[in-house]
Amino acid sequence: MGMDATATVAVAVLVAALAGTLYLVGARGRRGIATPIERATYDVLHRAGLAADPLRAGLDAASATKAVRHLHALVGSVALGLTDGERLIALEGPGEHHRAQIEAAAKRVMASRRTAVLRARDLPCDELDCPVRGGVVAALSDRGTSGVLAGAVVALTGGDPAPGTVQVTVETARFVGAQMALAELDSSRARLARAEVRALRAQISPHFVYNALTAIASFVRTDPELARELLLEFAEFTRYSFRPHGDYTTLADELRSIDRYLTIERARFGERLQVRLQIAPEVLPVGLPFLCLQPLVENAVRHGLSSKPGVGTVTIVAHDAGAECLITVEDDGVGMNPEVLALPPEGSDSAGDAGQHLGLANVDERLRAAFGDEFGLVVETAPAAGTRVSMRVPKFRPEVRAT
Repeated sequence: MGMDATATVAVAVLVAALAGTLYLVGARGRRGIATPIERATYDVLHRAGLAADPLRAGLDAASATKAVRHLHALVGSVALGLTDGERLIALEGPGEHHRAQIEAAAKRVMASRRTAVLRARDLPCDELDCPVRGGVVAALSDRGTSGVLAGAVVALTGGDPAPGTVQVTVETARFVGAQMALAELDSSRARLARAEVRALRAQISPHFVYNALTAIASFVRTDPELARELLLEFAEFTRYSFRPHGDYTTLADELRSIDRYLTIERARFGERLQVRLQIAPEVLPVGLPFLCLQPLVENAVRHGLSSKPGVGTVTIVAHDAGAECLITVEDDGVGMNPEVLALPPEGSDSAGDAGQHLGLANVDERLRAAFGDEFGLVVETAPAAGTRVSMRVPKFRPEVRAT
């Protein structure tokens, strides 16, 4: 055998060996879902996940159209539709000419809260080749807080629905209803966050407005120019605090508002109030919930330093920590009892501690709502030892956009 023949055989052996290796790798890669049951389970979970994503935005024509494509494959019926209680808002497959009959049946189901099985006599049709000869209508489960049914799932079949089709449709309606409940929970959580911002604004404004105007009035005759400057700072502060839109802001904007607040407070306290800032420039664009830093600074001044004799210092630090921004607000004031933080706000004995606790709880809840439970406040305090409040804020979060 010559060299060329030997080389050809060697290449053939190598190719065969590689082919065998690739076959084994491929077999091992498919081993996780190799059996029909495993593959069917994967397909069901995958399609359910794809259907859940748009439904979490609420039930409308756009989300229903996206979800029904995947739900149709799960149910395996001739066609599958979703109603919102009044209208058929999405239909995958044939049967559009049965719209009026489907909507009427869905309304009856939602009124009785009982699944309906439709047969050919319930879906009369002039089309001889119409593939729709029956169906199942199941109301979405009412797991939401409103107690009102959100709509119904409609599975259209080519004949009288089999018991298995009825059960699959009912389970699909339960699944969609659960996603509606989660969407309602998301919406309620967002409304709660907005309500808490409004409540926080109301909580801050009476104390600060009275003290600010009193301080400004004290300079009207003795130092008119200072009074004018303080009045402009006060106007800008209130304009920011009571802006009508936006659940989020930037650290830079929050710090500007805090600077105006501290300018007015320094006019009241004089040399007794000292402020230290240590801000990394790269974290200034970081987005965070509106009015989540300002209350911490106000608490430091009102509760930490106002009762302290002599000079008091508020320190605000914002560090760049890779994917996160670390922010601390610290004062060397009177501090508070750590046990108060473990109590519900109404359980505090002191009005001052209760007000401080409410402000901290409000900010903590809004941080967790925006970024997740791992991003709450950390409070270190003790009587006569000052207070240090820390927070971690993700530097990049697509859903957090300052407006």
